[in-house]
Amino acid sequence: MSANALAPTPLPPLIEDERSVTPAVLAAMANTDNARLQEITTALVRHLHAFILEVRPTEDEYEFGLRWIAALGHHTNETNNEVVLAADVLGLSTLVDLLNNDGGRGETMSALLGPFYRGNAPDCAHGESIARSTTPGPGLWFEGRVLDVDGAPIEGATLDVWQASPVGLYDNQDAAQDDYNLRGKFATDAAGRFAFRSVKPAGYPVPTGGPVGKLLHAQMRRPYRPAHVHFIVSAPGHKTLITQIFSDTDAALATDVVFGAKKAIVGDFREHQEADPDRYPDLEPPFFTCSYDFRLVKGAPTFPVPPIA
Repeated sequence: MSANALAPTPLPPLIEDERSVTPAVLAAMANTDNARLQEITTALVRHLHAFILEVRPTEDEYEFGLRWIAALGHHTNETNNEVVLAADVLGLSTLVDLLNNDGGRGETMSALLGPFYRGNAPDCAHGESIARSTTPGPGLWFEGRVLDVDGAPIEGATLDVWQASPVGLYDNQDAAQDDYNLRGKFATDAAGRFAFRSVKPAGYPVPTGGPVGKLLHAQMRRPYRPAHVHFIVSAPGHKTLITQIFSDTDAALATDVVFGAKKAIVGDFREHQEADPDRYPDLEPPFFTCSYDFRLVKGAPTFPVPPIA
């Protein structure tokens, strides 16, 4: 056996001061065999350590921060995902969304999934209403087409739709609403067309009863989202689109607490003061209509894991 084979592996140097902590941690992770994991965790450690060195928290501040992070988990349950909410109000979700979906290939701009998406929404027929319980508020007729980026219609595309009620609550937040109220799935016809009836959505505050709410209060921020309808639009051979179509004032759009409103996905919600049973059956005035075409780019469809049950 050679002398080199008998040589022990050198031990890393002991930590001497604040400047030697980061190199020690990076060295400990150096043998990670997953290259992407190593890239991510190395960058995470470098930036976290740089953050700590910049703000130089006291021990009490550090412990408070750890308790706040732990509280995100404690306040996450079947009806509320506080971790997603924290990422949203800190702008992380919108930043990741734009890194991966910038609309640069002609596709419809994406938007956040949000913490209130549920899977297994009921299948609905063309023009059917997603208001399954008594839901006060002006009616809404929403129609449009699903197209590829060249303008060709996509038959058999699926639109998973959900929204808050006119009082700003989703079905899982409001015992007065039936299960899966204001949620439904629609399929496009041969011309790529879809249509559904609903009620005009309203803006609403994000949940403020947990650690995220305390953060927003400390930052003197309004906790409100502008009115919108959520969509997941999918089709074979195309990248799945997760987006929101907005309807609200300029001020509400500009102060979206999760930074999700984008000019390209503000819908044209038009008010109607007279009934039109031929074009918009079962809608009493005043009601609103919106027409919006979604464009999908080629790719493999994927589907998000619902944040809540």
